[in-house]
Amino acid sequence: MRIRGVKRGKTIELLEQINEIPDGKEIIIDLKISAASIEQTKQSLTDSERLARLNKLFGAWKDQPELIEIFE
Repeated sequence: MRIRGVKRGKTIELLEQINEIPDGKEIIIDLKISAASIEQTKQSLTDSERLARLNKLFGAWKDQPELIEIFE
C-alpha cells in the first residue's frame, strides 16, 4: 500500500482515506521524501533570505578571541 502524507511536527497527515486499517492499529511506515517536495523547499527562500542565513553562519564565530589561540 502506498499513501501520500504531509509531516507536521511529530504527526503525519495522510492525504488519502484508509478504510482497510482500523483506528488505533499499530503500523510500520517506510518514509521516502518526494523529490518535488525537496525542490519546493529549496525554491522557497529568496536570494536575500539565503544571504541573511549565510551571514548568520559566518558571524557565529565573531567576538570569540579564544579562537585565535585555537587556530594558532
